[in-house]
Amino acid sequence: MIYLVSFLCVAGFIVVHLFSRHVTFLHTIPRSKVLSVAGGVSIAYVFMHILPELHMYQDELHTSEFHLFGLGDYHVYLASLLGLSAFYGLERMAKGTIEKGKRGEDENPWVFRTHILSFFFYNFLIGYLLLRGENRDPTELFLYFFALSVHFVSNDHALRQTHKEEYDVYGRYLLAGAVAAGWLTGIFVEVSEHGVALLFSILAGTMILNVLKEELPEERESNFWAFGVGVLLYTILLYVI
Repeated sequence: MIYLVSFLCVAGFIVVHLFSRHVTFLHTIPRSKVLSVAGGVSIAYVFMHILPELHMYQDELHTSEFHLFGLGDYHVYLASLLGLSAFYGLERMAKGTIEKGKRGEDENPWVFRTHILSFFFYNFLIGYLLLRGENRDPTELFLYFFALSVHFVSNDHALRQTHKEEYDVYGRYLLAGAVAAGWLTGIFVEVSEHGVALLFSILAGTMILNVLKEELPEERESNFWAFGVGVLLYTILLYVI
């Protein structure tokens, strides 16, 4: 049962990546209210689901007396910080090459490749943790799918704004394939509980950055009320289900 439900989630993620470009009202500035709702759902997911799970994983590692490189009791938080910092560096690199393009300077093609590769890894983790994370029943998978689907809509919009036609020609297919590749890997490859904890922590850090960078900057002209609706929607859904 879990394989069938997770497969349907993967199919849904692929549809989001391939067809979000056709939702034309997402491409407007001021920021579409739908994107602000999506940001609110993603923020609620981070605080109501991601952070409690990080704490749970840290407790598990502490109980098992797991130590890596003598780092003590902060493995999941350090892994999250690493994921956030790495993605932030890549985002700054991508923004820098855009500014060069606006000034008429040559853009480095490796910036697009590296940026998409980082999101490929991000989506791969999401696909892998569909099966190997803490999503043990269809309800948990639904909550995971719902929050990350709207998160993918925001990510696609941001990447399309950054890389223009390159993202539609190459990027969206690679990211759709990354989720499927992660899910397939999850069927055949099982890492230890410690490994899952660290992978989830990296995913958590990168997701926190991706959510905040899309919703909070002033130039996004986000809609606070739509954002609040998204927060309320996911929080109520979490408690009802």
